[in-house]
Amino acid sequence: MTHQQKDNYEKRDVNVTKIAGVTIVIIVFLAAVLIFLSEFFIFSKEKMIYENVLKPESVQLRDLRAKEDKLLNTYEIVDEAEEIYRIPVSRAMKLEADEAYQKRKDETLR
Repeated sequence: MTHQQKDNYEKRDVNVTKIAGVTIVIIVFLAAVLIFLSEFFIFSKEKMIYENVLKPESVQLRDLRAKEDKLLNTYEIVDEAEEIYRIPVSRAMKLEADEAYQKRKDETLR
């Protein structure tokens, strides 16, 4: 073997700091991509669920809510002969509270 063939190899050490730095950068980049894809998937899934399940309002549900609103929040004569009237729930609660307060007030004065 000649002197030239014997010296045909790398004579300096591997730069460990450079390799570690590149490895860390690659790992951080991959983690960021994975987090982004995960968040994007969750956002897309929630958007699809909202548009297909939560957003549409059926005609029956809308009619039911209108009927409930009418029954709970309007005045109406139910049966004039029996003197049965419908009043809004909030008004009925106030009347009941006032009546209970007056009854308690009268009892304490006795």
